[in-house]
Amino acid sequence: MKKLIQTLKNIWSIEELRNKIITTLLLILIYRVGAHIVLPGLDPNKINLSGAKSGALGLIDAFAGGAFSQASIFALGIMPYISASIFMQLMTILVPRMQKIQKEGESGRKKINQWTRYLTVIVTAVQAGAYVAYIRQVNGAALIGAYDPYFWISTTIILTAGTLFVMWLGEKITDKGLGNGTSLIIMVGILARLPQAAIQEWAAKSNRGGGGLLLFIIEIAVLIAIIMGLILLVQGVRKIPVQYAKQIIGNKQFGGARQFLPLKVNGAGVMPIIFAQAIMFLPTLFSYTSFESGKGIAKIFSDPKDAWHMVIYAVIVVAFTFLYTALIFNPKQIAEDLKRNNGFVPGVKPGQPTADYIGAVMDRITLPGAILLAVVGILPGFAMRVNITQGFASFFGGTSLLIMVGVILDTLQQIETQLLMRQYDGLMKSGRIQGRQTVSSTPI
Repeated sequence: MKKLIQTLKNIWSIEELRNKIITTLLLILIYRVGAHIVLPGLDPNKINLSGAKSGALGLIDAFAGGAFSQASIFALGIMPYISASIFMQLMTILVPRMQKIQKEGESGRKKINQWTRYLTVIVTAVQAGAYVAYIRQVNGAALIGAYDPYFWISTTIILTAGTLFVMWLGEKITDKGLGNGTSLIIMVGILARLPQAAIQEWAAKSNRGGGGLLLFIIEIAVLIAIIMGLILLVQGVRKIPVQYAKQIIGNKQFGGARQFLPLKVNGAGVMPIIFAQAIMFLPTLFSYTSFESGKGIAKIFSDPKDAWHMVIYAVIVVAFTFLYTALIFNPKQIAEDLKRNNGFVPGVKPGQPTADYIGAVMDRITLPGAILLAVVGILPGFAMRVNITQGFASFFGGTSLLIMVGVILDTLQQIETQLLMRQYDGLMKSGRIQGRQTVSSTPI
């Protein structure tokens, strides 16, 4: 405890770090206040979008911090921007012209960011129209009659402006605050549901009698164990030894150092789970309420605890893990960089043999990483099968837990870097926080 108090004092004593933390908290507070402002034209007392808290729409509501089910001006949250960013990142990988623009440096990055914003407006406008149709169909009683003729156009404009404002908040947090702003906004939205979900789970277990407390404690212990395992998955690396040739210039020797090339077990990060969920959500593009019947194919796509749902979901996650890793990881480029810097892998010839060796190692570690990622993705379904409420079960795995663990590690790493730069001790007594150090440029 004494060590923790001293660390907090050290953090607060650094003016730059203190200002970053305060700025981040204030901008997040603005976002959370906006998430509770109801759309014009709706009666707050009659809003009942409880169906959006479960099933296929539950994840969207989780990412929006509950704003989706509350018909807030931030109902769509940051997800349209995330979708546009993922699409643009894939284009920079698949389209040669986009690759050329990306390699132009700062000017190329600004162009791509501007196109991403334009695409965000289009995606948000389309989703806003679908959201209006969802409200009319599911909770039309909440509409105020006098405002009905203007509801569609005003809601579309407000939701689009709300998403752009949230995007701006994320960029400001990244520039002036601490950590990745978009990631922090998503994490805060997810964490905002945790207290209510835990209270509901406790209430459900209390109704079962004397053994309810023991079951709840066991669930908390399992959740902590899952988080610890997920930290290992996020930080796990396979180190390939790299030797640099010695160079003697004058009376001084340069190089000759032995270092390691870290290859992440989960190199694709959270992207495979997001892609898998996007595929499972495809039918919702036709209607937000297409899963209401809960039968046949609809049940497979909408019910996370359905056996076929988990099997299909796991297969998609494994497939996308290999696909996305192949897209973002270039062993040939790494081999060329090593050769250019007089580095080599002991026992392996430079050039193509080194690229083949690194690629083979990456393939071997990607398989267990993909399987573990798939297991994490379907854990909420298993949790619901053992009678854990759906809201609390969503924290046992899936995108929500992956994002929370990754963002927290990333933020703690930045804080530790600030402390070490000023010759303070880090956040841990031994070792360093590795963080995600993701290789992708997506906001999350």
